[in-house]
Amino acid sequence: MRKPWNIPNLPVYSLATHSNGLVNMNICTYVTAISMKPKWYAIAIYENTQTLINVENSDTVVLQLLSPNHYTLVKILGQKSGLNYNKNRYLLQKDLLTTWNGQTVLKDISAVVLLQKISSQQTGDHHLFIFNTLQYKSFNPEYLTVEKLRNERIIRA
Repeated sequence: MRKPWNIPNLPVYSLATHSNGLVNMNICTYVTAISMKPKWYAIAIYENTQTLINVENSDTVVLQLLSPNHYTLVKILGQKSGLNYNKNRYLLQKDLLTTWNGQTVLKDISAVVLLQKISSQQTGDHHLFIFNTLQYKSFNPEYLTVEKLRNERIIRA
């Protein structure tokens, strides 16, 4: 039987952050909308990561709801650290990047949300950030889920 926090079939996101003009992307499943008006998101970011450093040093980030075909990127974006692996170079070499409203994002994403940082606090091995929604766009109603990652044997049940 699955642990209670592994039961829900959550959407899989990637947070696009920047440092020195280079994009870094991670994998996020600890993401939830927490307010309707204003539209706020809570996102937990793992400690000791390039994403955390970038978010702490930036006012805005881009939340990307991944498409089902992005499951092949999870090992690169989620299991390699931007601290010692150049994800920007990998994504450029694979021609996987495009722009949306001047922001670097993955091609073929299901949705995108430009977020502005409001607050943060350390919460165990993650840091919890609260963001306000500045802009958003939905492209495709289908999205990558944790169940797809389980079925592809990328993560364990």
